[in-house]
Amino acid sequence: MTAYLILHGWQNHRPEDHWQHWLADRLTELGHQVTYPQLPDADDPELDTWLAELTRHLPRQQVVVAHSLSAVLWLHAAARSLPGLKDVDRVLLVAPPSGSVLRRHPEVAAFAPPALDFTLPGPTRLVAGDDDPYCPEGASALFADPLGIPSDVLPGAAHLDLDAGYGAWPAVLEWCLDPAAELT
Repeated sequence: MTAYLILHGWQNHRPEDHWQHWLADRLTELGHQVTYPQLPDADDPELDTWLAELTRHLPRQQVVVAHSLSAVLWLHAAARSLPGLKDVDRVLLVAPPSGSVLRRHPEVAAFAPPALDFTLPGPTRLVAGDDDPYCPEGASALFADPLGIPSDVLPGAAHLDLDAGYGAWPAVLEWCLDPAAELT
């Protein structure tokens, strides 16, 4: 049995149709331990509050799947070397938003990515759309390349959310079960 932590993004109140909810349900049905918390104040989050919530959940998790703002949250946690990060077996960062976009929104400006001058604490992979409106500069160029992590860029996948048609997402389930699986 593997323990999973699934983290949502800004303004996400964990809708049942979203791929993260779908993933949590599938993993639970397969007998895995899944933590999919509603992070505090999803509409007006505070970085330190979300970091504290992340740290609270880490000791029990082996795999972390972070979407959107939580993908950047993971980068802040790594930049600060928060406790528990090194105990995670692997991480999937899904559709991280760029600093240029985050800084345009006062509610999440403090989440603008830190300088990427650190080493991630364990195996990390990035997946993003090639046309993500929340990362117009391209997630591979902004995040994967500087961090030296593998990335999958999906054509026409936008922000990998409900608006882009990501309810059920079998490829992310396959990755959770097998880290060598393709995320296309």
